[in-house]
Amino acid sequence: MREIWRAGGSNTGASPALARSVEAEGWDGQMFMDSQCLSADPYAQMGVWAAATERIKLSTGVTNPLTRNLAVTAGAAATIQAISNGRAVLGIGRGDSALAYLGHAPVGLKRFREAIAQLQVLLSGGEVRFEDFGSAGDAPKAETLSLGARPQGVRLKWLPEGLPKVPLDVAATGPKVIAMSASVAERVTFSVGAEPERMRWALDCARRARAEGGLGEEGISYGAQVVVVCHPDPETAMEVAMHMAPPLARFQVIGGKAVGPEDAASASDLDKVREGYDMTEHGNVASKSRIRDGTLSPEFVARFAVVGSPEHCTERLRGLLALGLERLVVVGPGFYPESWGEAGGLFAREVLPELRAA
Repeated sequence: MREIWRAGGSNTGASPALARSVEAEGWDGQMFMDSQCLSADPYAQMGVWAAATERIKLSTGVTNPLTRNLAVTAGAAATIQAISNGRAVLGIGRGDSALAYLGHAPVGLKRFREAIAQLQVLLSGGEVRFEDFGSAGDAPKAETLSLGARPQGVRLKWLPEGLPKVPLDVAATGPKVIAMSASVAERVTFSVGAEPERMRWALDCARRARAEGGLGEEGISYGAQVVVVCHPDPETAMEVAMHMAPPLARFQVIGGKAVGPEDAASASDLDKVREGYDMTEHGNVASKSRIRDGTLSPEFVARFAVVGSPEHCTERLRGLLALGLERLVVVGPGFYPESWGEAGGLFAREVLPELRAA
């Protein structure tokens, strides 16, 4: 079954009334930003939404392996799973703004691979030995305590019997993260833009990794995070899309070199993102530009994002789903200017029903 999710941000909100209204619009899931300096705590918000709704799924969008101990992350996700009667998803990535605002770059590939594997063990009720789990900080090891017996590993001993495992959803852009996540997680959500060529490339990376690991296509769900600006006036839509595209476009060049297919038409714009993205404006949806010394070209934004009328948005998103995606995480609704009035709800009223029907 295809799912259409609504992206979260610093202003997602924890109002029961908001939670019920988003569910009533027909969304299948709601993401919650996990960036301690830019947004409220996602698990507290998810708890409110879980208690106020009946159907909609809830996920971090996304957490990382550094700002919380993995056992704390697994325990929080399992708590939401219990409160919501099985509607939780744990979204995780290597880290972006949450780490940048602590003075760190994204977590390295080796540690990330270990983290997602250990999370799967913990979420399944298994145990990770202390020697494999890593350090919890500067505290002395438990062996220094005078005890008759002590724990030998990390395990969520409180998990209720029969509680469904929380699915792990890895946010992935580069080929290495796509490959490692496709072999471990139940869900992979690509952040590669909305161009069919790039989406095919991401799907091929994931499918190849599963084939090489002797895994079939059962038990894995592919999704994509896509910027969508839906408005009947093309110029109005493009004006907003110009400052909504950079935060996602930066993932293509966050390591310095662009990942995935790149042509001459997009190289200049990706160079602007790589050299000039203003992280101090990250999370500020009112910011007109997060790129210092220039803006992206409308041509690039029109390809990287989905921008235009409800009919245009429906056609392009259907095209992406037809490539083999089972989920879309839509970045747009909830972030449009208040001045749009009724037009701000066009996606939910006209596009969302069409996508779900398809």
